[in-house]
Amino acid sequence: MTDDVQLSIGLPNFGTWPGGDWRGFLDVARAAEDAGIDRIVLVDHVVMGPHTDKYVWGRFPTPPEAEWPEPLTLLSAIAAVTSRVRLATGILIAPLRGAALLAKTAATLDQISGGRLDLGVAVGWQREEYDAAGLDWDRRGQLLTDTIAACKALWTQTPAAFKSETVNFTDTYLMPKPVQPGGVPLWIGGTLNKRNLARIVESGDGWIPIMGLSTADMGRDVATIRQALADAGRDPAALRVQGPVPMVKGEDGKFDLARTLEGAPEVIAAGATALQLPIQAFCAGPADAPAFFADARRHLDAVLGR
Repeated sequence: MTDDVQLSIGLPNFGTWPGGDWRGFLDVARAAEDAGIDRIVLVDHVVMGPHTDKYVWGRFPTPPEAEWPEPLTLLSAIAAVTSRVRLATGILIAPLRGAALLAKTAATLDQISGGRLDLGVAVGWQREEYDAAGLDWDRRGQLLTDTIAACKALWTQTPAAFKSETVNFTDTYLMPKPVQPGGVPLWIGGTLNKRNLARIVESGDGWIPIMGLSTADMGRDVATIRQALADAGRDPAALRVQGPVPMVKGEDGKFDLARTLEGAPEVIAAGATALQLPIQAFCAGPADAPAFFADARRHLDAVLGR
C-alpha cells in the first residue's frame, strides 16, 4: 500500500551544510513538517579519529575536525518545535552510550516528542570511537546485540531484569517509559549478515540497509527478514524498511529530484516503507530547504498517484 509509505529525509547534522548555525536546524525541521515530510533522519559520530580514509563507502563527507552535534540532543530540540514529523537516527552508534543511559535518553525523547522517535542503530565503522569510550572494538557486535536487547527490557518491564555477556541487571526501574507501545522502535542498520538478522528477529522493528545496496538486493534481503520473522512467530508485515531511492542526474550533471523519485515505486516494491533521500544532494543549504521539501512531497505524490 503506497498510502503507508513515508517520505524520509536525511538531514546532514555535520559539516558546513547548516552554515554554522545549528539553531537554524530547528527552522529546517519546521519547514519539513510544514511541507508534509514524514520522517527526518540524523546520523551519528561521538568523536572522530584522523583516519577518515578508512571509510569504505566512498569519500567521507567531512574532515575529522568538522562539527557533528549529538543527534539525540538535536532531535530533542527539534521535538520541541514540531508536532507531527517522526524523528529518527540512521544510524546511532548504540554501544557507545551504554544500555541504561541509551534506554533512558530515548525514552525521555519519546515522551517529549509524543511518541515520534525511531531509533536506528548499528556498530559504526571507526575504532577510535570505541577506544575513546573505553570499549573493546573487537566485541562491538556483541555490545550492540546486548545493548538493544537490554533497552527493550528496560522499556517493557517494571522492574526490569536482563543478563548477557556484556550487560546485566536485575530489579531495575527505568521511568518514564516510552510513549510507544513496546518501546521505541529499533531499526537495525547494516549488512544483512547472520548476526544482524538475529538482532532484527530478536529485538528489531525495522532494517536500514547498508549504503550502496542495490534495490534488487534489498528486495532479496527484505524477503529473507520477513521469512525469519514468520519462522519466529512474529508478523512479517510489521517490518519497517528505510529504502534509499537511487539517485539520478539530469543533463546538467546535477542530481534531478523528479527523475530520482520516478524510481520510488521500484523501491517500494522491494519492501521499503520509508523512502530515504539526502537533502544535501539537492540543495546547497538551509535557505533552499523549504522549496526542496515542497518539491519532494509534490513529486512523490504525483509518482504514487496520491
